[in-house]
Amino acid sequence: MDEKFMYEAIKEGQKAYELGEVPIGAVIVYDNQIIARGYNKKEMTNNPTSHGEMEAIIEASEKLGRWRLSGCTLYVTLEPCSMCAGAIINARIDRLVIGTMDEKRGCCGSKINILNHSISNHKMDIKYDVLKDECSFLLSSFFTEIRQKKIDNK
Repeated sequence: MDEKFMYEAIKEGQKAYELGEVPIGAVIVYDNQIIARGYNKKEMTNNPTSHGEMEAIIEASEKLGRWRLSGCTLYVTLEPCSMCAGAIINARIDRLVIGTMDEKRGCCGSKINILNHSISNHKMDIKYDVLKDECSFLLSSFFTEIRQKKIDNK
């Protein structure tokens, strides 16, 4: 079941890719149904908080009519940053499923683990590396294309 929903998160990441955004996608599932979707929109909105996870959390809160997203699982293609990890804790999401880790800025197990830190008042289940190769390929393809465009424009 996790793979099914991660494929949906990848589709969201592909939307970001097509817009020239870093291709990170997210979906939130409640009662085995996708209730929210999000992808990076930082460049498009000029808003540094427009990460895929944040977009999905906002949509899920609106859909459920509450800020506590207990009972929900967040699927995201790349390990969340510190801002998104904080939002995940504050939203009281029960479960996080990560596609691939972010060795540079990851805050859910790579560099640090904010989610299950001793100071956190909320603990959650985290599953790593679901469709890791597919998620990594989407990101590496994007950055390869960006580097090639820079070379071509010189």
